Amino acid sequence: MRILITGAAGFLGSHLAERFLREGDEVVGLDNFLTGSRTNAEILSGYDDFELIEHDISKPIVVPGKLDGVLHFASPASPVDYLELPIQTLKVGSLGTHNALGIALANGARFLLASTSEIYGDPLVHPQVESYWGNVNPIGLRGVYDEAKRFGEAITMAYHRYHGVDTRIVRIFNTYGTRMRPADGRVVSNFIVQALRGEPISIYGEGTQTRSFCYVDDEVEGIHRLFHSDHAAPVNIGNPHEFTIRELADVVIEETRSSSKLEHFPLPDDDPKVRRPDISVARSVLGWEPKISLADGLRRTIPYFRELVDRGDARARTL
Repeated sequence: MRILITGAAGFLGSHLAERFLREGDEVVGLDNFLTGSRTNAEILSGYDDFELIEHDISKPIVVPGKLDGVLHFASPASPVDYLELPIQTLKVGSLGTHNALGIALANGARFLLASTSEIYGDPLVHPQVESYWGNVNPIGLRGVYDEAKRFGEAITMAYHRYHGVDTRIVRIFNTYGTRMRPADGRVVSNFIVQALRGEPISIYGEGTQTRSFCYVDDEVEGIHRLFHSDHAAPVNIGNPHEFTIRELADVVIEETRSSSKLEHFPLPDDDPKVRRPDISVARSVLGWEPKISLADGLRRTIPYFRELVDRGDARARTL
């Protein structure tokens, strides 16, 4: 197959692109490097069947050659990023999704949208099932990301119903692993960098809010299976094992053998109190569930960050 992946130089996009390349597919990666990494692009460029196009998918583009699949992963994805880049986040979720769908339609290609657990907002249903409509503040600070992804899902289903585009929607829960930007502001990368540098671990509120952390190899496996499935409705892909933020900090400190202490800050507006996927659909439709525990995933991730810290290339970035 010949696949277009927008956001291919990002953390998750680059791992997914590499998965398709290893399967023998051709990959066209499209990225404007707003939050993507040129290092990730260089890794992918080591494959003969990879082609890079530097472009903002929020602006129209014609991709030369026939495409069999379009996977739309371009977007700022951490609270720090989308709070700094609110307009760009809204544009890539709306105009960018529209343009990516147009490419899929023109090629008769299968389309996969990278959506997010954030569409559930601060959920009143726990764990979150795909049928839950969410509890989102559309005018809050986080709304630029939440509503961009909710619109992305709506226009994807509109193209599916009106134009007959073969679509897939993955709702991604907190994912971590190598190739994360050390200053992306996500909780796992922040905690690891702070612990390795011996700095205080930044905890918002009391740290009792929960998240479910999925190692990147598990996440990519689930997304790859979804793309090759016949399931058009949204699917949660995430790890159903739930941890408080305080528990995550304790595990990171233990695995890094750090002397870091905890430092508490006020809880940000609209910060979800709980987050855990119901993966019954993924289990039944895709035969998928995560295999890598949090401790094991952190052991695979920490050496990557340790190298960055040792080179002086890593500093945490907090709200």
